[in-house]
Parts: sequence; structure tokens; C-alpha cells
Amino acid sequence: MNLESPKVKIEKSAQYIFEKLTDVKSFEKLMPENIAKFEVIDENCFEFGLKGMPEIKLVMKDKIEPTKVVLGAASSKLPFTLTGNITPIDETNCEVQLQFDGEFNPMMAMMIKGPIGKFIETLASNMGKL
Repeated sequence: MNLESPKVKIEKSAQYIFEKLTDVKSFEKLMPENIAKFEVIDENCFEFGLKGMPEIKLVMKDKIEPTKVVLGAASSKLPFTLTGNITPIDETNCEVQLQFDGEFNPMMAMMIKGPIGKFIETLASNMGKL
């Protein structure tokens, strides 16, 4: 299952956004209002929970400075990645698009497609808060 957020223009440099997205503490600012838990495990890992959803632990998987940050599920039960693609526009502006890729059976994909799509859209729209 592949989902993409809308592209969001941010009035910050690509380098600045890259640095913020590689600092897992920054993700707390991006979370939706219905967050029930956010805990930094270490410099490359955090766990979060939304009301009515299971808690998810994300780990930093890859970074390509200053254009890409890849987070992945720490558990192999729900294998997925969340990629932040950063496109520089000029010295002080960039575009960010989040991409969710997961391996789910058709039933699970149908159940989570809506909530995950809304979640990554919220994360992207909150990028300006960084």
C-alpha cells in the first residue's frame, strides 16, 4: 500500500527541514491533536499513540542530506516506511511530501488506508510548525 501526502511549501531551507526531521523529538510538533502518547526512546527512535489506535514505534532507517529522511516501523508485525522527501526551491524555501509504503493484506489495507492517509496529511500540513 502506497500513500502520499500533498506537497507542502515551507518557508524554511531544505537543510533546516532535513535537520528537524532527523531529530526525532521534532515529530511531536507534527502530530495530530488527538495524540495520546509521544515518547522519545533514543536519538533514532520514538513511540507514539493516537486515541483509538495501537502505539507505533518508529526508527530512523536512512537519511540523504538534505533531501530525504526515512523512518520505519520498529516492529516486523506491521512493516512500513514513512519517507520525507524534501525538494529545495531556493535558499529559504522548500517543498515536503510524505510517502507511506507498507506491506499489508487487503483487509488490513482497507481498514487503515483512511486513517493513515489522514495522519500523513496532518504531519505534512504541520511542517510549518518546525
